[in-house]
Amino acid sequence: MSAQREMKEKNPWHTPVTIIITVIGVIAIVALVTVGVLQNKPLLQKYKYGIVLDAGSSHTALYIYEWPAEKDNNTGRVEQIHSCKVKGPGISSYASTPLKAGESLRECMQEAEQRVPRKRHHETPLYLGATAGMRLLNMEDSAASNKVFQAVEEALQKFPFAFQGARILSGQEEGAFGWVTVNYLDDRLKQGLETTGALDLGGASTQISFVSDNYDGSESPDNSVTFRLYGNGYNLYTHSFLCYGKDQALRMTLAQQTLSGPRTIQDPCFHAGYNETKNYSVLYDSPCVSKRKPQSAPATFIHEGKGNFQQCQEIIKRVFNFTDCKFSQCSFNGVFQPLLQGPFGAFSAYYFVMNFLNLTDTSIPLETVRDKLSRYCATPWHQVVQQHPGVKVKYLAEYCFSGTYILTLLTEGYNFTSWSYPKIKFIKKIKGSDAGWTLGYMLNLTNMIPAEAPDSPPLPYTGYVSIVTLLAVLLFILFIVSLRPLWPRCSKQLQII
Repeated sequence: MSAQREMKEKNPWHTPVTIIITVIGVIAIVALVTVGVLQNKPLLQKYKYGIVLDAGSSHTALYIYEWPAEKDNNTGRVEQIHSCKVKGPGISSYASTPLKAGESLRECMQEAEQRVPRKRHHETPLYLGATAGMRLLNMEDSAASNKVFQAVEEALQKFPFAFQGARILSGQEEGAFGWVTVNYLDDRLKQGLETTGALDLGGASTQISFVSDNYDGSESPDNSVTFRLYGNGYNLYTHSFLCYGKDQALRMTLAQQTLSGPRTIQDPCFHAGYNETKNYSVLYDSPCVSKRKPQSAPATFIHEGKGNFQQCQEIIKRVFNFTDCKFSQCSFNGVFQPLLQGPFGAFSAYYFVMNFLNLTDTSIPLETVRDKLSRYCATPWHQVVQQHPGVKVKYLAEYCFSGTYILTLLTEGYNFTSWSYPKIKFIKKIKGSDAGWTLGYMLNLTNMIPAEAPDSPPLPYTGYVSIVTLLAVLLFILFIVSLRPLWPRCSKQLQII
């Protein structure tokens, strides 16, 4: 018995502390290995989807958005994965044939069925937002507007998505959601950086939205929108000018030149050699100009081009009112606007027009931009047609006007100067997603941007790795130390041998 007791005392494995340390060490090492394997195991990413239809004045476009399903309201970035331009004009053009408005959407909706995984169809929200074209139709004929929406809703409900309704966006919403889109895609909201202003130009309206340190919303509350996004508060100035989209602005400019009902006009905003017969009733078929139609006008007039940038700009200025202002400062038409601040992103028609004219590079001095535009407008019409054989004549004829209008709107209307103009960036897409109001609209309706900053883990990733490594090393050392009683015995055995 004494011999057995002596052997147990000499055997270090019978020490309780040694056994506990050894077991803990082995378990810790196994756990660390297991965590490492599980942490680096590739996981199948699941996604959610959203669809937004932008029913503009000149056309309708469909956008499909995708985001990680596990990060709905946290850090998952929403990205545009597909867009589809609906064939034909905007839905407001179908006032007399509303069923065709719904039918026009079918092809793009079928594309959406193919793009969104079938198992996600029933949970994918589908929105349709109509802008200035439908605003004008609603002003002119609310019954026709309602019929168009009814036809559109019936058509969209036939598809297997979670249809959330169709409605008209206010100008303020359109401007604000465009601002959200631009700053969300640039990660400015999440990181609390200086925000980018948004300049949007459509066919029937134009929007300007930006944050100004000099604006608290008190002077013109109607132009103020307050957001709290990712824990940061934003007091946004935004205004939408109905009838000042490029298409309606062209109508107003032509109306200025046809006040007396002439049979022929020489238009400096169109190239010399351009000649088209146009219908008075078509020109004045819009609430923006309908009240100005001359009483004794003939059925048609001949629209001739003269190609003079300076004269074109003078005619364009007449559609703005720069004199009336009841506030401390205004843009035009008596609308308050604070001092411009920060960089701006100009998208939609701003980009497409200036890109065609090769004027998207705002590092070019403003005076040089004017000179280039002046030379373009002075180019004879036949030469312009030869240089751009693939462009539709209707669009090609209007680029001189559109470019001059954009420059006039920015400098005379919004008060951009040779110093602030270079801060404008003409953009089509940001990180693969189209700039515009649609993404901001969907983010707002699905609460994809948290009002407060998301909870963060108690330790950063590098700290977590450091602590795990330190514990692993410590446990390994304890394991080695626990074997220390065996060291003298092993050395004695070696000496005996």
